[in-house]
Amino acid sequence: MTNREELVKLANMRMPFGKFKGYFLVDVPEPYYVWYRGKGFPQGKLGEQMQLMYEIKVNGLENLIRPLVNR
Repeated sequence: MTNREELVKLANMRMPFGKFKGYFLVDVPEPYYVWYRGKGFPQGKLGEQMQLMYEIKVNGLENLIRPLVNR
């Protein structure tokens, strides 16, 4: 899978649980990711995607992901 395909998948992933269930990961507020960083991200693909989204958000790069979302 190419990097672009991975970014499109990331952009269109929705939070499957919790306070922000149903939100696109890019729409989940940064403080939620900061909290998870301290607590520990979930295991598996979702955790990897959340870690990547954390890095994207703390570096102010959400605007690169938002155009890839299929709303």
